[in-house]
Amino acid sequence: MKVLKLHDLRPEDSLRLDFEGAFDPQTTLKEALEPFLQALEAYADGWMPDIVEGKRRRKYSRPSFWKAQEEERDEDSTSLGLYRTKWPALDMSLWLWHPPRQPQLDVAIKVQPLSLFADAKRCLDFVEMVRAWASRYPVTHAAAHSLADLGLAGSPLFGRDMQTSIRDGFDQLYEVFWLNVFGPKLVEAVGRERMLSTPAWRVEELPNGCVLLVTWPTAADFASDEARLAQARAYCHLRPDLDFATVLRTLRERSAALIPVEPRFHPDVAPFLSRVVDDVAIHERQRKIAELNAFQPPEPEEWRPADAALPSDVADPRHALEHYSYLAELLVALMHTKVPSVFKATPESLTDVDYQFWHESFPRVFEREHIDTHAVPAIGAYLGEILIRHLGGRWIPRQRLEEAQVLVGGRVWLPFVRAHNYMRSCQSLLDASLTQLYRVAERHRG
Repeated sequence: MKVLKLHDLRPEDSLRLDFEGAFDPQTTLKEALEPFLQALEAYADGWMPDIVEGKRRRKYSRPSFWKAQEEERDEDSTSLGLYRTKWPALDMSLWLWHPPRQPQLDVAIKVQPLSLFADAKRCLDFVEMVRAWASRYPVTHAAAHSLADLGLAGSPLFGRDMQTSIRDGFDQLYEVFWLNVFGPKLVEAVGRERMLSTPAWRVEELPNGCVLLVTWPTAADFASDEARLAQARAYCHLRPDLDFATVLRTLRERSAALIPVEPRFHPDVAPFLSRVVDDVAIHERQRKIAELNAFQPPEPEEWRPADAALPSDVADPRHALEHYSYLAELLVALMHTKVPSVFKATPESLTDVDYQFWHESFPRVFEREHIDTHAVPAIGAYLGEILIRHLGGRWIPRQRLEEAQVLVGGRVWLPFVRAHNYMRSCQSLLDASLTQLYRVAERHRG
């Protein structure tokens, strides 16, 4: 059963819920979780999980849920995944903490696309689900909001270091999101009367002292000016120390940062840059597109006119060609697990290699000596072999690798020099990509 994994899909904003609630240690686990499952099944309109995953993947049902829970339980915790096989995509994680730890139910949900929650009825059902959970499992703080806007808000660190964030959690009012549940401590810190008088679409005191607050009827239009005004009013009401104009300006700036930017990448590197953009965090995506739209890769310098080619100076050209082939195979051996297309040795393989090196920050992470000694020769040979295979080129071998040339049309290319320049830094992976050199060589082969 193949599930829709968010990281395999084209990047798009999601609705994100983070919920950490306590449950009664005196009840059995089935008694404790029954309200959780009832609310999920009643209100997960259009995004109900159909897969539960513990040690193995099963179709969702109550019996399969309990079976997965039994398999995954260790001394003091259980973790399960809940997914969908059909659009929309769901990534839902459930963690249960058991005695001797404080019993706790932690839920993280991402539903993609966020546009699913443009429907007011579906949003109302989502709110009712969270309300049912928060009424049964008291929280310190829970929130649902756009994943992209959460990133722009700095959640969950809010300017703190990771250790402080883990230790303190949402210990004060850092932000107001689309849907919020404030636990009794936060309510009392703000003031219950002030909390309950918040100007918002829905404010409700729950039986256990938590307060449910929803700023706007629908989650998908969180970035509209009307929704931002509602968000700013609620936030500044709860935090009277804040300046309304400043808060609203910040929220509008976040909305502007999420306006879609049309990709207009340089054609020689467009396939590579599209992969780079897809790899950045969703809240950084539009800024990155704009940045790469302006990016103009330098023209390759690793070539000479054909009439200026250095003649071969090797005693045994056949042995030299076999050595280049061997070096190219080293790159295949290095990358085949993460880049299966490297076996095919096509122009598209070069783009996949470019992306993988960039994704891994290869020039920064690995030792310079190993890069220069092993990676550069393998990359240069692999690039040369593709120029030969797909552009009708031929090697002009030289004793020194950096002088080895590939003749294509009216130019000779220096693939090992390109590989050296390429591996200088993470920025040079963009400035001197393998994809670009191939495209330029392709244009000049005639």
